[in-house]
Amino acid sequence: MATHGCTVEWSRRDSCFTDQKYSRAHAWRFDGGALVAASSSPHSVRVPFSDPAAVDPEEALVAAVSSCHMLWFLSLAAQRGFVIDAYRDAAEGRMGEFSDGRRGIVEVVLRPEVTVGGDVAPAPGDIEALHHEAHELCDMAHSIRGEVRVQGSWRPAGSR
Repeated sequence: MATHGCTVEWSRRDSCFTDQKYSRAHAWRFDGGALVAASSSPHSVRVPFSDPAAVDPEEALVAAVSSCHMLWFLSLAAQRGFVIDAYRDAAEGRMGEFSDGRRGIVEVVLRPEVTVGGDVAPAPGDIEALHHEAHELCDMAHSIRGEVRVQGSWRPAGSR
């Protein structure tokens, strides 16, 4: 199986820290070189301690589910000879409480708008069937409650 990685980096800089008045802004570095500005959600931590222009973890989770679904949808549509000219999804995730009392993204709603071009027009129900199959194949949609393990380490400041 493939392994996927991301490096998350944050630094205190000159803030006190223990007063909770430190920046939550940080960076996500991906193996292909992409750098994404990230922060806590302003719904969780007020501005200026969060950066509303940055991607927050909740948004990233919703984007991962939406992107995975879209990529499967496009692949399946191409296999069936449909030409997709455009795909736009205004996806949303809703925070809430699970039955075990823990909080998290309890629902992700995808709202894909698909523009079909080419000579082969889908029959009624074809697009819905493609969305259903894409959902079944999308690993992200089935990973939300997956296991998370922490294998951390620490060192005193100034040591290498």
